Amino acid sequence: MKKTESFDLSRKLKRKREQIDSIDRRILILLNQRIRTGMELGKIKEEMGKKIYDPQRETKVLKKLRRGNRGPLIDKDLEKIFRTIIRVCRKSQKGDQS
Repeated sequence: MKKTESFDLSRKLKRKREQIDSIDRRILILLNQRIRTGMELGKIKEEMGKKIYDPQRETKVLKKLRRGNRGPLIDKDLEKIFRTIIRVCRKSQKGDQS
């Protein structure tokens, strides 16, 4: 590989890593927004005397996400990611921040 090709590839790599860093920051902001909204939702559920865990709602959320998924993320991995997000949000609704 020529020196100029190596330099160009290094620049491309750096730009892609910067893109990933930017995306990660946006994902972090959105995750924290989702947690805050979940905490508010938990308070409303508590006032209404409803349970935090609603398996039917979780199924609907996952189904809607799968329908909207255009890839390249495969549905199996999409579900793993969102089941984790939902579990963490459910935990925050209970007031458990440990």
